[in-house]
Amino acid sequence: MKNIVVLISGRGSNFVAIAEAARSQNWEAEGLKLACVLSNRPGVAGLERAREFGVPTAVVDHKDYQTREAFEEAMIEVIDRYEPAVIVLAGFMRVLTSRFVDHYAGKIINIHPALLPLFKGLDTHQRALDAGVRIHGCTVHFVSSELDGGSIIGQAVVPVLPGDDAHTLADRGLKVEHMLYPRAVRAVASGRVRLEAGRTQMDKDTALELVVLSSQA
Repeated sequence: MKNIVVLISGRGSNFVAIAEAARSQNWEAEGLKLACVLSNRPGVAGLERAREFGVPTAVVDHKDYQTREAFEEAMIEVIDRYEPAVIVLAGFMRVLTSRFVDHYAGKIINIHPALLPLFKGLDTHQRALDAGVRIHGCTVHFVSSELDGGSIIGQAVVPVLPGDDAHTLADRGLKVEHMLYPRAVRAVASGRVRLEAGRTQMDKDTALELVVLSSQA
């Protein structure tokens, strides 16, 4: 069984999308298992949602540790128990050090609410509006030591419409996040997508699966 560990900090909406896909598509029949949801904040809604799906949960509260390194070592101790095939950042609001990233090289993926390499960092929706772009979206990528700089796995595209504000654009983008991320998690966990020499490798069919256009949203 190939284990999937999900890291969250809040409501876990992308985790829920992944869990619903895993259940409806019977990922366990493919040897893929949601093994644990780990939060750096106790009591968040995402932990309760994980329990509703029957997924084991863990909390490593970053406030209990004096350094980022000590916090990450505590996370590693928990995560390593599951020997994960992939670690999924789903609204995990902590920047990871190179020590953590290197420990799980090629196994950590993240979803960023913009079409990378555009709009790295925060406030992506308002920055897209300020820049006057006509399309926006989200990107799933492997995590590297560079913030939002890892090799791209898949992208979803939505239009920027007249009258949009950051909230309406974010809502439109979240709908395609919930379509794209489960596909990417499944593909990486199964080995159909992999990181080799810093570049994402996959076959043509998988590549087409990992592009979501606005007409599908």
